[in-house]
Amino acid sequence: MEILKRKFFENSPEIVARRLLGKIIIRKEKGRIISGKIVETECYFGENDPASRAYKKKNLNFYNRMKEKPGTLLIYMVHNNWLLNIISHRKGEVGAVLIRAVEPLEGIDIMKRKRKTEKIENLTSGPGKFTKSFGIDKSFDGMDITDEDSPIKIIDNEESFKIETSKRVGVREDLPYDCRFYIKGNRFVSKISSRRI
Repeated sequence: MEILKRKFFENSPEIVARRLLGKIIIRKEKGRIISGKIVETECYFGENDPASRAYKKKNLNFYNRMKEKPGTLLIYMVHNNWLLNIISHRKGEVGAVLIRAVEPLEGIDIMKRKRKTEKIENLTSGPGKFTKSFGIDKSFDGMDITDEDSPIKIIDNEESFKIETSKRVGVREDLPYDCRFYIKGNRFVSKISSRRI
């Protein structure tokens, strides 16, 4: 299976968020592999997206970060949890995709130790749970995950599933269309609130 190249992320955040579902995210840590299948994402846009950190350019740092090279990690803290976003946009635009949940595959013993829980469904079923299980923090901010030597990368994976959508979770104001995507029936999705398939 091949690592996702930069071209994959050079697209609308909505398209990238949908296409990331089912892909495998891999984290190398001290010679061991932690991996999971991406089962839930959210897309964020630029200055016209009220839920985006780039909204109205109020925070120029975030606005400029979200204009960076597609395939770059943007990691920031919300409610004491690190959130992993991947810069994703067409040329000259602004955007990112948040990884909200993954299905644990490899290194489950490591995840349990980091999360201090034995319940597998609780390891990575949310954006903060996922980063804690994978040992991801601010030190990974700005990393290029399209680099073959990156300790975090996403590899292609083909499988069939249905996608459900909803409004984004925990935002005060949202766009009029759905920006959250998840694999229908997957038990590692953070919250079931589908609107359409």
